[in-house]
Amino acid sequence: MEDFIKKEKKAWIITVDMGYGHQRTAYPLKFLSPNYKVINANHYEGIPQRDKKLWYYGRLSYEFISRFRSVPFVGEKVWAVFDHFQRIVGYYPKRDLSKITLNQRIPFFLMKTGWGRDLVNRLKRNRLPIISTFFSPAFMAEEFDYSGDIYCVICDADISRAWVSLHPKRSDIKYFVPNSWTRERLQQYGVKKENIFTTGYPLPKENIGGENMDILKKDLGYRILNLDPKGNYRKIYKPLIKSYLGELPSLPNHPLTIMFSIGGAGAQKEIGAQIINSLKDKILDKKIRVIISVGVREELREYFQNHVKGLQLDGWAHILSGKNMNDYFEKFNKALRTTDILWTKPSELSFYSGLGIPIVIAPPLGSQEDFNKKWLLHIGSAIEADNPKYADQWIFDLLDSGDFAEMAMQGFIEIKSLGTYNIERIISE
Repeated sequence: MEDFIKKEKKAWIITVDMGYGHQRTAYPLKFLSPNYKVINANHYEGIPQRDKKLWYYGRLSYEFISRFRSVPFVGEKVWAVFDHFQRIVGYYPKRDLSKITLNQRIPFFLMKTGWGRDLVNRLKRNRLPIISTFFSPAFMAEEFDYSGDIYCVICDADISRAWVSLHPKRSDIKYFVPNSWTRERLQQYGVKKENIFTTGYPLPKENIGGENMDILKKDLGYRILNLDPKGNYRKIYKPLIKSYLGELPSLPNHPLTIMFSIGGAGAQKEIGAQIINSLKDKILDKKIRVIISVGVREELREYFQNHVKGLQLDGWAHILSGKNMNDYFEKFNKALRTTDILWTKPSELSFYSGLGIPIVIAPPLGSQEDFNKKWLLHIGSAIEADNPKYADQWIFDLLDSGDFAEMAMQGFIEIKSLGTYNIERIISE
């Protein structure tokens, strides 16, 4: 960890290796950190074995239960018990929700025994602001008297009480939040208004192109052509499109493309196999390109190689993976520029609808994803997936009607897409 302090930068960027969500949130912010490195709180170089084991068992239990959910009869029941302890209560009636929950006491008990002290002591060698994409490292920094500013990035549309300190009114942890839902929720939990910054979710700069959003607008212009093949949406909303994007190009720069993204736990891989086999004839006829995004898990790549029947894995049916997280996120962000529809469970990728990409919502996993789904449907940038076995029918019906084009514009207009730039500005100031 000595190399973290060689090159002066603006902030420590800290994440955890628990699924892709927290790491994906940190990736666009790595340019703020020394040597462009993101610190993984659960497996940095020199981490004490005891700390490493505590993180490991927490991650292992989540991934096991996520995959176990698909087991007939008992899977859903086991998941329901697990999810009960991380649930988000209803927003209404509005009330004070600052009371400490049982599951929240556990990490603070572990910190009292020294969990996280080593990490914070290392960060103290150069007291830059801390930006953490998970709550535990932020709590650790405050618990062990870190004197620099401590920020926490929220990566869901609504959050549980677990994201807030035991005594929020006395806490100095500041929050970067993606929307008004999380802002109001933090206040219900007792966080001071002055410690909440509504920045938007940090989307990758390479997909935005500066605060004028030149790349985003250009890509969305081409995408609209693919999503509205019969021109129904463009005919009705031409003035709206022109006011945001200017004149659209005459032809798209890529074939109609749908991406199915699988989460870090590997759940829902069966849906991906159903999608690609349902669309097989359309792929062979070069009417649609399908990307299956499997992350860094080699077993998932092998699964799709074995389950994609009658198709060559060429440019029209493609498995996207990476050697490591940085490699994967770089490839993923590049592929998004020519992706027209993103099919995913409503994870942190919900905010990528802000790039003007309509989302087909796979079944949520967990209370926070239930709220992400609700938020996406509320702003009109997504639709719940119909039966994946018949994707070759209902996807093209939604294209012909122009509904996907409408969702793309809704996501672009309604979602704050400059979160990365806003966070950078706040840190600089």
